[in-house]
Amino acid sequence: MSVNWLEGVGQDLRLAARGLRRRPGFAAAAIATLALGVGAATVMFSVVYSVLVNPFPYKNIDRAVVIGMRAVTNTGGWRGRGFFTPAEILAIRDGNHTLEALVAARSQTVVHDDGRSARLFHAEFVTPNLLDFFGVAPIVGRPFTLGDADPGAPRVFVMNHRVWQSEFGGNSDIVGQTFRLSGEPATLVGIMPARFNVYAADVWIASGQADGGMWTVTARRRPGVDLTTVAADLDAIEHRFVDEHPGGAMNPDQFVMTARTYLDSQLGTFRSTLYGLLAAVLLLLLIACANVANLMLVRGTVREREMAMRASIGATRGRLIGQLLVESLVLAAAAALAGYALAYAGLKIVVSLIPPGTIPAETSIEMSAPVLWLSLILAVVTTLVCGLAPALHLVRGELQPRLAAGAKGSGSTPSHTALRSGLVVAEVALAMVLVIGAGLSARAYFSLTRVDLGFDPRNVLYIRPFFPTDYGSADKKNAFSRQMLDRMRGFPGVTAVAESMLVPPLTYDWSDTIIPGKPHTERWETRFELCSDGYFGLLGLQLLRGSLFTEEDVAAKRFVTVVNQTFARQYFPNEDPIGKQVKFQVFDRPFLDAPHDTYFQIVGVVTDHRTWGGEWQIVPQAFIPYSVQGCCFRTFLARTSVAPDSLIKQAREAIWAIDPGVGISAGGSIEKTLTDFYRSPQFDLFTLGAFGGIGLALISVGVFSVMAYTVSLRTHEIGVRMALGAGSARILLMIFAKGLRLVATGSLIGLAAAYMFSSVLASRIPGVSPTDPVTFGSVATIVLLVGLLACFLPARRATRVDPLVALRCE
Repeated sequence: MSVNWLEGVGQDLRLAARGLRRRPGFAAAAIATLALGVGAATVMFSVVYSVLVNPFPYKNIDRAVVIGMRAVTNTGGWRGRGFFTPAEILAIRDGNHTLEALVAARSQTVVHDDGRSARLFHAEFVTPNLLDFFGVAPIVGRPFTLGDADPGAPRVFVMNHRVWQSEFGGNSDIVGQTFRLSGEPATLVGIMPARFNVYAADVWIASGQADGGMWTVTARRRPGVDLTTVAADLDAIEHRFVDEHPGGAMNPDQFVMTARTYLDSQLGTFRSTLYGLLAAVLLLLLIACANVANLMLVRGTVREREMAMRASIGATRGRLIGQLLVESLVLAAAAALAGYALAYAGLKIVVSLIPPGTIPAETSIEMSAPVLWLSLILAVVTTLVCGLAPALHLVRGELQPRLAAGAKGSGSTPSHTALRSGLVVAEVALAMVLVIGAGLSARAYFSLTRVDLGFDPRNVLYIRPFFPTDYGSADKKNAFSRQMLDRMRGFPGVTAVAESMLVPPLTYDWSDTIIPGKPHTERWETRFELCSDGYFGLLGLQLLRGSLFTEEDVAAKRFVTVVNQTFARQYFPNEDPIGKQVKFQVFDRPFLDAPHDTYFQIVGVVTDHRTWGGEWQIVPQAFIPYSVQGCCFRTFLARTSVAPDSLIKQAREAIWAIDPGVGISAGGSIEKTLTDFYRSPQFDLFTLGAFGGIGLALISVGVFSVMAYTVSLRTHEIGVRMALGAGSARILLMIFAKGLRLVATGSLIGLAAAYMFSSVLASRIPGVSPTDPVTFGSVATIVLLVGLLACFLPARRATRVDPLVALRCE
């Protein structure tokens, strides 16, 4: 029995291969259609599986949570924070009922100076249970021990595998050596595996919380405890801590504690991006399925007489269905192989487009075994489902009418004609939703990248110095800044220099704003910049009223401020703001080296420029002399007539000439920071655009196949019409009208569906309306044109029918 069954399967396979060779057009169209759908799905499944299912090589990472605090009102102080004091961490550790372990860390840039050159390392000072918490041991050397963080214990650290390879050539002999990190001796005790990248650090230094500072906290919840329960437990602990330690200035007026999964803390908004792309690829797969189903319906109708003849000479219905399903399996296998080939190439392209820092550095995106099996199952199930309906149709009904029919497909019924048309309408509707998503993404990208920022970001160099924690007072840093600005003025090609706190326009700090005599209940938020007097000229901000603060104001640390016109319009409507006093509450934080309880006098109003806050925004801004504080970041800016990157080396040498203990934590051009920033929307544009383009190609195949088959079925009718005097133009119009009805119906349904899902699209397209009429109209026009072009060849073929030949054949 088994031998006969195997012989039957073998015969079916040979018949299937022979049949596909006889109809290469059908085989190529079906395989290509399904391969595109399976290939795109395999790419997205690989990304989703690698990023969301298997992103980390760490122990129990699914139970790891990152602890934070969030304000619940829109007034006063902080919006929240993700860092805590050692006392708070001890209270959480000793008072919780939902956590089984926690690890704390604080970031710092350290300088490694070996006497020949200085290197900057991103260091994380961590509690010594770090490696045990994540369940990873060094590949060379030893892990931390609890004694490594004891007061007075020699400082030890472990190194990132990437840094070990790039900076030290993978030399194992450096383990055990003592390094000088920002002037302090520290012994390297271990090298971590390649995929260990916690906190994206270069080195991890064992430290006790007795060192003070502010720490981030990652914890592991107990089995069976959900995030809501963890957050409620922490909330009770923190509120009790605040009651026992009144007067803390780091909490919002009202707050709740939060607990996010470790993965969510790393991914940010990229999770929603992945879900959007997964939805898009599933739409694409549905289009491919509808296309394959239509092709198989057409082919099945053509083969009705063949199946009837085989049944009449003794083939059972089960045997016929089996043969048709084997043909479907052959198509599925071929499509899966072609899809894997497309996915292999496509995945490399997609991975190269994912913006740096968007996904965890530990994540390795590849086509793993689970993804390949899922894609294979998808190809097989899709093809079998698409082939089952035609197979069942072919073996049902009477044999005589099919044997007597002389024309191909004469057995086609109105119900099957309607099914084929319905599948085309569904394809067009799905493609319309997909292409509208791509169109909105394109509109958002070009809106984002073509916006007028209010200043010219080209040819602006930025240099971020790094000062050791014990560098000294604000006066010492101010003296360093004056010397550095003087040196930069002498660089070749430099036309203007300035100092700022951060790099515009993507980074900013903000403060609650208090203006005497202007009470308010809502938060008055001002984005502020600590800068030198040359900042306005360097960016090209024009003075509208009053005056700019001067070099003398900066040197004297005067409490003056220049505001933008939006600040003046929003907080001083119908008033002259010059001479008015304003207080920025951010400076009242007790741990900052800044002027507490101080009011600044407004001396000037300048033009607006945009900053980023989920979209490009013009908001109230204030500019304050950098010299009034000694706590915040410092950035040196230079507008150049040469390539900004060419001056980075000279800037580094100038910094070390002033003080060898100061390093550079970052440097480059503002234009490059914007280019890197645009990579995220560019990724959306490329992926959705590719899916939309494939969708358009698939509907053109679907419309073409149905219209070509329609022309073949109506050859006799067309011959009669032409014999009775119908001209080519009338025949052409008749065929085009049929195709246009299908495409127009699908387009209308697709437009309605896209409109219904506009609220979902809104979160993915900042700056562009999700019901943007230009996009909807343009996409509808493109889809109609693609549909009409797909109708062109069948329609032209219809006009060339010879009436005598058509009538003689019938």
